[in-house]
Amino acid sequence: MRLKQDKVLSLIGLATKAGQTASGEFMTEREVKTGRAALVIVAGDSSDNTKKKFRDMCEFYKVPIYFYGDKDTLGHAMGKEFRASLAILDEGFAKGVLKHLTENNETIA
Repeated sequence: MRLKQDKVLSLIGLATKAGQTASGEFMTEREVKTGRAALVIVAGDSSDNTKKKFRDMCEFYKVPIYFYGDKDTLGHAMGKEFRASLAILDEGFAKGVLKHLTENNETIA
């Protein structure tokens, strides 16, 4: 499991360096609503309110969403502080992350 997690986090880091992520609640929400988000990842230790907000929003806008890791791990993968949510904007990066998430049976919302 650790290897799969490292691949997911590595892809998130690469996408961030390529400028293909948006993080934080406001930026993630904006990218979902403008149709730019290819995938949303919400930290597993986010509040129930945050999880519900993004689950409902992503369902409405037809964006895949996964609960993965924790705020510290997601933030660290992006080279930032704690992050409760992030959007991957590039389809290629999103497909790569999705592949590893589904192989690892991570929680889809």
